[in-house]
Amino acid sequence: MKKIVLPVVFFCSLTFLLASCSSDDDATIENPDTGVLEAATFLNVSYGDHPDQKYDLYLPEGRTTAKTKTIMLVHGGGWTEGDKEDMTNFVELIQSLHPNHAIVNINYVLSNVTTPAFPNQFLDIDAVIEKLNSEQEELQISQDYGMIGTSAGAHLALMYDSVYDTDDQVKFVANIVGPTDFTDPFYADDPAFEFAFSFLIDETQYPGNAAEAVSPTYNVHPDTSPVVMFYGNQDPLVPLSNGTSMETSLNNGQISHSFTVYEGGHGDDWSETDRLNLQQQISDYITQYLPID
Repeated sequence: MKKIVLPVVFFCSLTFLLASCSSDDDATIENPDTGVLEAATFLNVSYGDHPDQKYDLYLPEGRTTAKTKTIMLVHGGGWTEGDKEDMTNFVELIQSLHPNHAIVNINYVLSNVTTPAFPNQFLDIDAVIEKLNSEQEELQISQDYGMIGTSAGAHLALMYDSVYDTDDQVKFVANIVGPTDFTDPFYADDPAFEFAFSFLIDETQYPGNAAEAVSPTYNVHPDTSPVVMFYGNQDPLVPLSNGTSMETSLNNGQISHSFTVYEGGHGDDWSETDRLNLQQQISDYITQYLPID
């Protein structure tokens, strides 16, 4: 019998390399010796009225609007839990391997019985990007983004890219064990998930087949960005079939992508070799699709 899975358990806790963080500072302070902008960090920046609508922003030294691109981190947690702190190791990894990129690590309004996740969490991502774009000159960053999401956060990133990124500002998505197809029998045949899903989605916003409407697999189109994907072959929370269905859609849409399957479950039990491989592949995508000119 298949184990009943509620959305709250979609969470990824991979371990990554460590690096030092920048200190809080003003975005426009220049180094008196070099004349270039110093690195700056802004924590818990509000982008809306809800307490969850906050992000951390890490700006590199020497940034300019012409060259400095931003990597957005989207945490997991089943759309109902989790926090940007869960992505701290990604911040450290990127600062170590790609020190000239800006990083925005976001929170979004968590879903509960009165607050559906969809489309609200997609719109939260959009609000973050709109705020950053509006402050482009002050922050000295471009309007080019890459997205790295874990589990539920990967689902949000994939959906944002294909449905909401109408200006093609997102250049790639890293999908780590993200749910992509809610019509998969793994979910569709589970009464407990069907009940929980009814609280995740505002069905008034999705006439017709709501499960398809919020599944990245069914939203791939010619402007979908390149995707690097990672799944476990024994994941009890997000079935491998979600990875293969997404790969099929990307193949059919002729979207550049890669698809790696590791031995194990939802990421926390992957081997150190596999984790290093994941890091390298994401780093390669950053270099290829979000280069510093």
